[in-house]
Amino acid sequence: MADVTPSSVVSPGSTFDLGAFVGDLNVEDDLGSDDVSLEGLQQELEECKNDEVVANILSKGTKLRDYTKGVENDLRKVELDSIQDYIKESDNLVSLHDQIRDCDSILSHMETLLSGFQAEIGSISSDIKILQEKSMDMGLRLKNRKVAESKLAKFVEDIIVPPRMVDILVDGEVNEEYLRTLETLSKKLKFVEVDPMVKASKALKDVQPELEKLRQKAVSKVFDFIVQKLYALRKPKTNIQILQQNVLLKYKYVITFLKEHGKEIYNEVRAAYIDTMNKVLSAHFRAYIQALEKLQLDIATAEDLIGVETRSSGLFTRAREPLKNRSAVFALGDRINIIKGIEEPALIPHIAEASSLKYPYEVLFRSLQKLLMDTATSEYNFCEDFFGEENVFYEIFSGPFGVIDEHVNTILPNCYDAIGLMLMILIIRQHQLIMSRRRIPCLDSYLDKVNISLWPRFKMVFDMHLSSLRNANVRTLWEDDVHPHYVMRRYAEFTASLIHLNTEYGDGQLELNLERLRMAVDDLIIKLAKNFPKPKLQTVFLINNYDMTIAVLKEAGPEGGKIQMHFEELLKSNTTLFVEELLQEHFNDLIKFVKSRASEDSTSSNDKPITVAEVEPLVKDFASRWKAAIELMHKDVITSFSNFLCGMEILRAALTQLLLYYTRLSDCIKRIVGGSALNKDLVSISSIMYEIRKYSRTF
Repeated sequence: MADVTPSSVVSPGSTFDLGAFVGDLNVEDDLGSDDVSLEGLQQELEECKNDEVVANILSKGTKLRDYTKGVENDLRKVELDSIQDYIKESDNLVSLHDQIRDCDSILSHMETLLSGFQAEIGSISSDIKILQEKSMDMGLRLKNRKVAESKLAKFVEDIIVPPRMVDILVDGEVNEEYLRTLETLSKKLKFVEVDPMVKASKALKDVQPELEKLRQKAVSKVFDFIVQKLYALRKPKTNIQILQQNVLLKYKYVITFLKEHGKEIYNEVRAAYIDTMNKVLSAHFRAYIQALEKLQLDIATAEDLIGVETRSSGLFTRAREPLKNRSAVFALGDRINIIKGIEEPALIPHIAEASSLKYPYEVLFRSLQKLLMDTATSEYNFCEDFFGEENVFYEIFSGPFGVIDEHVNTILPNCYDAIGLMLMILIIRQHQLIMSRRRIPCLDSYLDKVNISLWPRFKMVFDMHLSSLRNANVRTLWEDDVHPHYVMRRYAEFTASLIHLNTEYGDGQLELNLERLRMAVDDLIIKLAKNFPKPKLQTVFLINNYDMTIAVLKEAGPEGGKIQMHFEELLKSNTTLFVEELLQEHFNDLIKFVKSRASEDSTSSNDKPITVAEVEPLVKDFASRWKAAIELMHKDVITSFSNFLCGMEILRAALTQLLLYYTRLSDCIKRIVGGSALNKDLVSISSIMYEIRKYSRTF
């Protein structure tokens, strides 16, 4: 701010001449100056076009020069007024000036102080930075020392051998504490073997001999301990599974330790366990098989075939089981229950023997396979858990597999029970599913092998039945009896059994073999029928056999399929044939006339039209004995057919056909000239219907 001197300030009481101070201002001289430039005037006029003041001036027509002069005078007046105001405030300005100067002096002193402070702060900041660097360096050193201390402490802990550890491993008993100490020793042994820095340390030279001694002592001690436990498995009547689960598995870390730090000793323990279990299980299965063989019920022999006659046994024929037991050769019966109870416990031989019970071989087979399956499952899980490898199981069970294979290979060549063989195939199939649900694969190859051995034997026995039908001696098999033949019953029961068993298994090859069997029995039954002297007896024989076969197939279930349909067609065709034969036997003339002449038109130009004389004997004959004939037909049907329902169905068909023939005869008489004369002899349809109802139970 500029200094204002006292001499230059006018006192308020004096008069100030503004005109003298600023001089005269000559506006006109300025306006008349030659330096006036009109450049940009047009643009300025355009910009001021919308200005209210300019527009007002232009609208009033005021001269610009006059207006300018007025503005200049106003400005001068305002300027003089502001100067006068400034003079009035001169004292305040002087005071303000002094205050500003004092403030300036104070601020200058403060600036000096702050400059000193700034220098000191800069020095302190430098010291703080140095301290911070030192602190970070100390922190890093501390961290490194802690890491080093931690590693060193871990190294010392991992490498030292505490006296307590030595005492336990050398003198302690093998128990849970011993196992924990053994685990600690294992960690120390791995530590000195794996870490290359440890191998280079001087401390290892002092500790390594001690660790090696402890390892050898521990290996020797646990070997003696585990072998002692394995010897307990050889004791008679030892529950192996309980010993495995409650004793051996508690010490499974011993096996892990030996596998890692005593491979040779581990192999010895492994071999000892395999040898022990192989012998123990083989002996158990051999004893079980011998006990089962005492319970076996012989179902079939090589002579028990479909096409072999029952009277072929002579004085020197081997004694067989009673017929009630041998009926299972062809019929399934209750033997199917073995599949329904597939997961029931295995037989206990001494209990069954004490009860004097005998069983078909498939029952014994299921018990043997069930025992094998459960034993194998338990042993496989134990080997996986205890040894950590499944090969131990297969080496152990090479013995039991051999014992069972030897037994099966002895039984199969002498097995002629096709139903039993098929049941055994289904048992193996069910056991495969059970093992699959258990997710235990150890018996897959064994069960496949057994299944492969069963099918060829079944096929051979089946072919023996087929050959017995194809090569059957019709002369020795034939019996003068129209009732179902025992060969046909055998076939029906045998086929129904296999169809029922194959429903679940679904073997297409078996279906083809059953079709071959059906063709063979078809040929045989027709050959047997031809031995009857009368066609009617032949037909009755075939109907009885077909009806019985269908009934047996239906009893076995709704799975008869194409075979059942085939016999139903044969039954239907032979029933039609029998009905015609039965009616011709009693109403031959009437049937011949109806078939040959009843369809002719009596009014046609035929050489020989139907006359009353030609029909009258037929009508009178029928009227005189139709009731007696029906009675004879009823007795004939009752005595001919063993199945009452089938006989009634056939009688119903015969009477229906008779009614049809007589109706056609009545219609023919109505068309004959003069036929009304026979009305008195005609039997009414209602009378015939009434009589028929007395005999036909199915109307």
